[in-house]
Amino acid sequence: MAGPTPEQTGGTRAPDSGAAATGLSIVVPVFNEEAGLASLHDRLAGCARAITTRRGLRCELVYVDDGSTDATHAVAARLPASGVDVQVVSLSRNFGKEAALLAGLDHARFGAVLFIDGDGQHPPALIETLVGHWLDDGYDVVFAAKEHRENEPLTRRIGVKAFYSLINWGARQRIPEDASDFRLLSPRAAAALRQMPERNRFFKGLASFIGFRQKRIDYSPEERAHGTTSWNTRALLGLSVEALTSFSVAPLRLASLLGLLLAFTALVFGAWMLIEAVVNEHRVPGYPSLIVGLMVIGGVQLLMIGIMGEYIGKILSEIKARPVYFVAEHTLRSAAEADAENARSAAE
Repeated sequence: MAGPTPEQTGGTRAPDSGAAATGLSIVVPVFNEEAGLASLHDRLAGCARAITTRRGLRCELVYVDDGSTDATHAVAARLPASGVDVQVVSLSRNFGKEAALLAGLDHARFGAVLFIDGDGQHPPALIETLVGHWLDDGYDVVFAAKEHRENEPLTRRIGVKAFYSLINWGARQRIPEDASDFRLLSPRAAAALRQMPERNRFFKGLASFIGFRQKRIDYSPEERAHGTTSWNTRALLGLSVEALTSFSVAPLRLASLLGLLLAFTALVFGAWMLIEAVVNEHRVPGYPSLIVGLMVIGGVQLLMIGIMGEYIGKILSEIKARPVYFVAEHTLRSAAEADAENARSAAE
């Protein structure tokens, strides 16, 4: 009988000697990033060339334009394939970041996949560190997480704490707090993620769910150099609801506990009224208590119906089995072809 694997015993898996041959696809979802995309590409291409030189790891950049309304696609179409292959996948409309991440995963041609945001706040210099933990230390998932949130408002920090506490409540596989979408997946981790068939996706949760050996790297987000973020309070709240109902049953458990609490409160209130009437011979006013009781019960019922409605909507979406995204345009520029074209131009 075969013995336990290193992952089961907590040991360190030996690095895959053929890992470098699989290559690395760097997926960059972008939305209205025309101002900073060219400079971000220069930084990413430089990192990719350095990895190819030092590690012998072939790289490509996969830009996914998530239905931008500015000139992002036009800028992406002109990005040079200087020493690194460049793919540009333009979606037919704005499907959301989760769909853009899936589109990048589907179009990645190499085994390992690294995801990094297109707003420039994820430091490209950290890419080599993530690759090192994969190739040298044998980790399958290496993710970056914010080391602090001191520059964020108190209300947002409290909201983040509440979100992770709720989504990890009773979960067998916890989602690391403050983890970002900036992460590297080894070939087998990327293959496992591709096997997830659901259409209502929460990337951070799915990347944690697949397991394997995972490592956290703390980082400080860089300042956004261009444009403004589209993640306002309303958008973040909507994303939190989507994540909770797509990946966790915690809201349903919370609704059940709320119902239990309401039933217990009603039982205590009923016992108090009985004692007042029988023992103390006090007449308990009926109208105010009746109105308050009806309002509380009605509000709790509407809340529970709303929570169940969110889950029923997710079920309906899965049953319809509509595609998560549609591609309007897809281009691939090879570094070898770009070098050959430059050589012909120089010769002329």
